[in-house]
Order: sequence, then C-alpha cells, then structure tokens
Amino acid sequence: MRRSIGTTAVIAALALAATACGGSDDDGGNGGSGNGGTSGGELSGTVTFWDTSNETEAKVFKAVAEEFGDQHPGVTVEYVNIGWDGAQDRFKNAAGANEAPDVMRTEVAWVSDFANLGYLAPLEDTPAVDNQEDYLEQAWASTQFDGHTYAVPQVIDTLALFYNKSLLDEAGVEVPGTLEDIKNSKDAFSGLEAPFYLRGDDAYWMLPYLYGEGADLVDAGNQKVTVDEPAGVAAFEAVQDLLDSGAAITDTVDGWEAMMSSFAEGKVAMMINGPWAIADATAAIGEENLGVAPVPAGGASQGAPQGGWNYGVYAGSDALDASYAFVKYMSSAEVQQKITEELSLLPTRKSVYEVESVASNEMVQFFAPAVEVAHERAWIPEANSLFDPLKEEFEAMLLGQSTPEEAARKTGDRYRDLLGWE
Repeated sequence: MRRSIGTTAVIAALALAATACGGSDDDGGNGGSGNGGTSGGELSGTVTFWDTSNETEAKVFKAVAEEFGDQHPGVTVEYVNIGWDGAQDRFKNAAGANEAPDVMRTEVAWVSDFANLGYLAPLEDTPAVDNQEDYLEQAWASTQFDGHTYAVPQVIDTLALFYNKSLLDEAGVEVPGTLEDIKNSKDAFSGLEAPFYLRGDDAYWMLPYLYGEGADLVDAGNQKVTVDEPAGVAAFEAVQDLLDSGAAITDTVDGWEAMMSSFAEGKVAMMINGPWAIADATAAIGEENLGVAPVPAGGASQGAPQGGWNYGVYAGSDALDASYAFVKYMSSAEVQQKITEELSLLPTRKSVYEVESVASNEMVQFFAPAVEVAHERAWIPEANSLFDPLKEEFEAMLLGQSTPEEAARKTGDRYRDLLGWE
C-alpha cells in the first residue's frame, strides 16, 4: 500500500520532518516494521525499484540494487525492470492510483513532469542527497524544479557518431565531421546499403540535426516555439537530403532493431547512438573495430542533446527512509564507478572521473568532453511531451506525406497548442 498523495505539501513536510528527526519508531504510523523507518538504528521495510534500463544494463543494475539489500538485512529490495518505452505514462498511472514504486529510474526530462504533478518527494535535506558538490552541474540541473530537488543523478549521456573502422578504412573515407561529408562519401562504399543509418522512429535522434542548423524546439526562457523558424526548417531539409541522396537509409517502424542490426551486419558503416549502446555495438563488431566521434555538424554547428537518467522517490512511499538510503547508495561514487567499469556509462560525479579505471576508459575519454558541451534541454513539465509531435511529423516527412517545411510548421503548431506559447 502507498499513502495517498492528495496533499503533496503535507507529505513533503512530513518526509522532511521525519528525516530531520533521524526517523522515529512512529514514522508514518508503522515504525520500523514496514515503512522503511528505523528500529534500533537499522533500516527496515520494502523498497520497490523500477529500473528503465535495457537488457544489458539491467543485469548490472539489478545486481547493484540487490547488494543494497544484502547490506541492510531489514530491507527487502524488489527489483523490477520495466524498460523505458512507455515508462513515463506507466509511472504516472501507478502514482495516480497510489501504487507507484518507491524509487524510479527516471529519464532527465521526466523529472519536472512528475514533480509538477506532485508525484516525487523533495529530496533536499534528506539522506538521498549526499555530497551535492560532487555532481556535474549539468547533471544536477535536470533534478531541479520550482526551487526544489526532486531527483538525484545516476548517469549522464549525449549522442555521438558510431562508426565501423574497417569499413571506413576499406572505403578510404575519413571520419566525417559534417553531414556534407557523409553525402560526399556515398560512392566510396561498395556493397553497403548506405554509408549511414538515420534513425527515423525516435525524436531524440532528430535533435542533433536541429542543433546542427542552429535550431531548437522551444525557447523556454521567452516561452516561444522555435522549431518552425528557418533554422528548424533547414534541419528537416538536411535529414530529407541525406535520404534523397542515397547517403542514408531509415526505418520508421523498427528503428532501434533495424539500426543496430544494419550496423552489426555491415549494411551501414555509421550511425548516431549513445553510451548505452556501447556494449551492444562492441559485441557486434568488436572493441577494436568500434570508433566514436562527435555527431556530424550541420550547416551551422555541431550539437548533441544532454540526456541521462536520475533516481526519484515516490512522494506516497511507505518506505521513505529506506528509499532515501537506497538512492544515496545507488548514486554513490562507489556504485557509479562500478557501473562505468562494467558498462562504460558516464558517471554524474566529478570524483569518479578521477579514478584510473574510469579515466582510462576509451569511451569515457570521448563522451566526457562531449557531455560538457552537450545542448541542455528545456527542463519544463512538458519537455517529454514535445517528442511525440516531432516524431510523428518527422515520420510523416520520411514517408513522403509532407515536405520538410510542412513538417516543421505542423510540429510548431502542435507545440503552440500544447504549451499555449507564441
């Protein structure tokens, strides 16, 4: 059972008060028997953890989560991998029914949405926030909403160009620095379906093309929609041009699977992807054959989005003390180091980058500087809702149902309806 969160402010105050007192035997009315409180200084209760990681990552995250339970015999950790697809709505539906998990691995753009609905507990002045100064500033920014901290950073990421070194060497092609370079390399690759795989079923993968033309989805500071301004139209045109020229192939139905299999089977030499795909890409073509470079620049610049994942605590949890401690452990430098060593994911703590095993990781060496200059997204409650209109209009263009200009305009109009902005 979960507490009702009809009065979020009251719960937040109770949560903070309980933490300030160090947790008491009558915290939440159940003492140390089941609410994640303490009994004789020991944590107790059940922490249900929803993990949104992929299959490869889940094995590591599950093991780490269960280690917390091993260290705290009075706490039972219920690990559930739900994948990321549909996870945002699934959590909101569960929270609305007071049945949400105690801890959720949430995409950075979901934090403000969940917090705005009152579904996340404020974490400042709780054990969940440990050594705040050690977090990367851009990672910490995604945990903030309306003056409060509603999550703790887990990993940070961005997109980059993955390439097959052997295929580029055979073609005599240098690693492309621009989209124009990809187009110009088309005739050098023989036996491939195309040099480049352009993912067409996920709006997140559209962002480098927008940033590359100097565009963005919205200007949150001025509450203005910008995706259909000339720079935004140019981004849609750049994508269409890659496909029309034969330099890229795409799939609007099985995007991830088609992209990964095309890259693994040598049907394409390049794709845009993130740190979460390193393990799978390495397994497919070999560590010695996988190259990573900045995303190709468009007509204006090179740019990739800031992504990543955070830990949030459900405001209606019956196990707040145990949940705070669980989040503290899962986001600790020790755990982040282990995750990086096993998965090459980027830590969010500055200190972890100083550890030799992390500093010497080839993928960390590339992605760490890339993250530092990644394009920060708009941390507004509607941030993730901006993806569906972009995805749908993007797909319509790829299917020949609209022109680039029409796709940009329709996306902008849908944003104005959604946000009420100019």
